[in-house]
Parts: sequence; C-alpha cells; structure tokens
Amino acid sequence: MPAYVTFYPLGNADGSLIELANKQLLLIDFGNQGNPDDPEDERCDLAEELRKVLRKADRKSLDVVCFTHLDDDHCQRMGEFFWLRHSAAYQDDDRVEIDELWVPACALTETTLKNDARLVRQEARHRLREGKGIRVFSRAERLKDWMEAEGIDFESRKHLFVDAGKPVPGFDKAGASAAEFFVHSPFAWRQDENTVVDRNGDSIVFQVTFVDGGKESYALFGSDVDYLAITDIVSISRRYGNADRLRWDLMKLFHHCSYKSLGPERGEDETEAAENVRWLFEDQGRKRCTIVSPSWPIPLPGTAEDDDKQPPHRQAANHHRRVVRDKQGDFMVTMEPASGKPKPIRFEIDRYGVGIALAAPSVATASTSTTARQG
Repeated sequence: MPAYVTFYPLGNADGSLIELANKQLLLIDFGNQGNPDDPEDERCDLAEELRKVLRKADRKSLDVVCFTHLDDDHCQRMGEFFWLRHSAAYQDDDRVEIDELWVPACALTETTLKNDARLVRQEARHRLREGKGIRVFSRAERLKDWMEAEGIDFESRKHLFVDAGKPVPGFDKAGASAAEFFVHSPFAWRQDENTVVDRNGDSIVFQVTFVDGGKESYALFGSDVDYLAITDIVSISRRYGNADRLRWDLMKLFHHCSYKSLGPERGEDETEAAENVRWLFEDQGRKRCTIVSPSWPIPLPGTAEDDDKQPPHRQAANHHRRVVRDKQGDFMVTMEPASGKPKPIRFEIDRYGVGIALAAPSVATASTSTTARQG
C-alpha cells in the first residue's frame, strides 16, 4: 500500500502530514499562522485542512503529533485545535486528540516559554508524569536530574526517550506501518554543553524509510537546524556507518530555505555549502529527488525581500535548484503555486518511488502520480 506526505502552504511556517500504509496519521509541526478572515492572506487554514482529512478518515485523533521545536512558526494556535490532557480548558468535543506526542527534550525544560509553546511544554510534562502518550527525543540520562527534581520516576519513564542514532519504537518496515523513523537530532551532548536552550540546533531531525512492494523510498525532515548542526549529523552518521540513514528522495528543507542551513555566508548568486552539507545534498539525494521549501516565494534579485535577513534566501534557493537540476529532480516552494492560490502539495510514495499526487487527501478518492518518480 502507498504512503503519502502532504506539505501545507503556511508562509514561513511548518506543517506536514504523513499517512502511512496502515493509515496511521503523523503530523509534523502545527505552524498555523494564516489569517482565515483576511481574503488577501493566501496561507491555508491548517486546522481546517486537517479536519477535512480526519472527517474523510472518520477519525477524531492523530496517531502522532511531533513538534520539532517550540518556535511560533511550528506550534502557533495549537491551543485552539488540540484536545490537551493537562487542562480541562482544552477538552471540548470539537478538538482533535493526540495519541502520541513527540517533543525534543528542551521542550520539557525551557522555563521562558509563552502562549502555545508553553502549552506544548505543559502537555509534554503532564504526559511524562503519566508515563504514556509521549516520546521525548534525547538521551534519557540527560533529564535524570530534572525528572527527580520534578518528582518523576526516572527508571519507569526512560523507555519513553529516543536518542539520536536510534529508530523510533512502534514502526517496522516489515510490519503494517511499512515505515521506519530514524532520529538524527537532537544530540544529548549538545544539550549538556548549552547554557541557553538553542531551539533550532536542538530540534528534531529524522529520516523516514517507506517500503512498498519490497522497494524503499526515503524522506528527510530537516526542521530548522543550521549548517553546524547538519555538519555534526553527517559526521556522526558516517562515523557510525549510518550514511544510508541520510539518503533522501524527498526533503523537507531546513529552516525555510535559509542560507544558514548551507554555510556561513549567503553569497552573491549561490550559497556555498559547507563540506558535509554539500555531501548531504549532492551525494545523498537520489535521482529525480524533490526538495520542498516550506516558505514564502523565493525573492527576485534587487527586490526588498532579496535584502531581507529572514529566509527564504535567493542564493540558497539557487543552490537547491542546481542540486535537483543535476539529478533531474524538482525544487518546490509551498507558497509558489503553479497557478492560482497555494494549495497543499501531496506526494504518493509506493514501489515506483515518490511522485506528486493529483489532489490533497481531503478531496481525493484515489491518487495518481503526474510526474516521473523519484528514487
């Protein structure tokens, strides 16, 4: 059975949905920053898009909701949408339940969070105290002292942690899910050294391996890590013989097409990637691979947006376009539609590889690839 990955047009914000072969639904981030009351705001209403999916599936819950880190563009308005266990104020019948919550370890310990980020923290702490419905990404020992100070029994909770370099329990390439999730970040040692929480550097990065008909396809979900974190990911993966864990047919691009995820300098026309980052893009991307940038449109040269310090950066986009061009692949931007208003971009993943599906899951009854398959 095929799997599907859908990327939603949210501006410089993240929200993507993975549907596995066994119909499990995994939401990666909830950056619902659009204004549905503003007719000129072309960002989609992520809450409404997800409700369409759930109505079609006759469900009221998502199997997994992963907050890769707690910046606003990854969790905004989640408190309006989700049924939260830690407070009756977020438990009305119209809300969507989370069967399993995924968070990086720093989401539990950061003390300065506000608004929706704070809600994620409180929900994660509640679930860790209950000992169920949560996965924390880091080495368990990293939080041993904090858990003891919070009155949480360490030994009975450490199975809920997933360290970098390990697969996420509960998924099996040979089982019903036909998928495996391999964690690349956060590194516990980074968090040990940091005196201040670095949300981007300590965010969740993972590879998904999808299997159909005995054939494997690969997706890399890059979160908002910079080139230094990517350099570490590549170095450690190669050192431990895990280079295959960085293969990709489909990449959710790092940090909204920022040059800082490639190298230290933006460059004039194209950002020059650091050595390990270059290897990740040029050597690990497979033929007909696709890079998806969850971002505003790429700025044109000489425009005000082109001078902006914030991503997306034209020079980074030129790097990505060159990479996929050399591989006969595609570079896609969520807020750059082929025509009309931006719509969700849905990929079908089966034994033939990764291809664009005809329609988003809320309106499709069957999906057919319209482009050459990746992989």
